[in-house]
Amino acid sequence: MKNNLKTLLIICILIPLAACSQESKETQELIGTWKLDMSPQDSTDNNFAMMRIEKISGDSFEGTFYREGVRLTNGKLNTQRGIVYGALVSGDNSGSYNTSFYLKDGKLYGSTHAIDRNFLAVWIATKTED
Repeated sequence: MKNNLKTLLIICILIPLAACSQESKETQELIGTWKLDMSPQDSTDNNFAMMRIEKISGDSFEGTFYREGVRLTNGKLNTQRGIVYGALVSGDNSGSYNTSFYLKDGKLYGSTHAIDRNFLAVWIATKTED
């Protein structure tokens, strides 16, 4: 009986640790440069942007968004549902942008809401070679 309790206690301690290491592996896949295809639905124009995720610490991340030098702020990650979701805020001279995305099959699927410019861009991103 005493050995069963010890085994149960060890299992209870190890399960959350295993989940944390898996979460870290999944979120670490985000680090790098991503090419965002922000082309309109009718594909009459090609519009590309970039996102570079430089550092992940817990549920926060740092990097640049849209073009080189535009620092993202409030980068947050969530893996509660077994999917990596992210959100960030960025901005330039034309206003603020709220962006959210999720990771699926090695691609990012996201949207960017340009508050002051009154539009919502939907995009798909692929990771580039650094």
